[in-house]
Amino acid sequence: MQKKKGFATISDVAKHANVGKTSVSRYLNGEQNKLSEQMVDKIANAIKTLDYRPNHSARMLKAGQSKLIGLLLADVTNPYSIDVLQGIEDVCRQQGYMLMVCNTNNQQDLQAQYLSLLEAHRVDGLIINTAGMTPKQVTHFQTLSCPLVLVDRIDTSLGYDSVGLDNHQAVTQVCQHLLSESYDALLVITESLEVEPRQARVDAISDFCDQNTRLQHQVFEMDKMCVDSIAQAITTFTAEFPQQKKAIFTTNGVAMMSTAKALKTLNLQIRRDIGLIGIDDPEWAQLFEGGITVMRQPSKIIGQTACERLLTRIQGSQEAPQHLTLSAELIVREST
Repeated sequence: MQKKKGFATISDVAKHANVGKTSVSRYLNGEQNKLSEQMVDKIANAIKTLDYRPNHSARMLKAGQSKLIGLLLADVTNPYSIDVLQGIEDVCRQQGYMLMVCNTNNQQDLQAQYLSLLEAHRVDGLIINTAGMTPKQVTHFQTLSCPLVLVDRIDTSLGYDSVGLDNHQAVTQVCQHLLSESYDALLVITESLEVEPRQARVDAISDFCDQNTRLQHQVFEMDKMCVDSIAQAITTFTAEFPQQKKAIFTTNGVAMMSTAKALKTLNLQIRRDIGLIGIDDPEWAQLFEGGITVMRQPSKIIGQTACERLLTRIQGSQEAPQHLTLSAELIVREST
């Protein structure tokens, strides 16, 4: 079996052209005016013959930067994460950076492993969307030598730039819409409340209902998209509020999908039997029984803003941490 050929090096080019490595470096760095015409031709021919390709990473590291940005995503299967990724990637492409993406699958152990991996690759900066913020994780952040920006984790006590949704605005608009449509009983279905934005949305609903007693609410924390348990929660909720006009609010697209499946198993029709509204606007939402009313997050813009903020830090900005929140857009469909 033929042995796999390795990559040609500057030394190989210099040897083939019968010139010094310094001359090859000058050629590669655009200093060809310092070389004789004959030497330029010899080096160019050697590069072509050996199919030499400059080691971009080594050159960048020698210059004190890698032109790499690391991205830690909590769940790459979540449509929100995909949109955020696209926004970050757009900015990286425009600014000449390469993006390294790691999916933690909502596992804190994986997050620590990927952080170490990205550090080993000497990324210039990190954008982090994590499953939670334990003291151990925060301590790890503080040991990093590169700047970082948090996405969808708005905790002003951490001392880092952060970008995410204005959860209070989104939830307030949801509740006002439901009241305008005469709903007076609300079941909140959410994934684990250990994740800060979900807890913030549930807290905002509780605050709204405390000030607007006409709207009563219950909260159900689902267990790993278990449709049967959601169906049972809906059944219990409808039994407790037999006379009220009822609706369900889901805190993200994953909870919305599981809730839609549960409503199908119960043979309940949205709007006629129960309203449905949620945060996130996956493509399928507009197709489900005439469409689900949603608060559409500016997910791609959140990604772009986070990357722009990180590049500012990479360039040396020492200003105080910024906590940027963007507004969601109410998209009314048949479900409410």
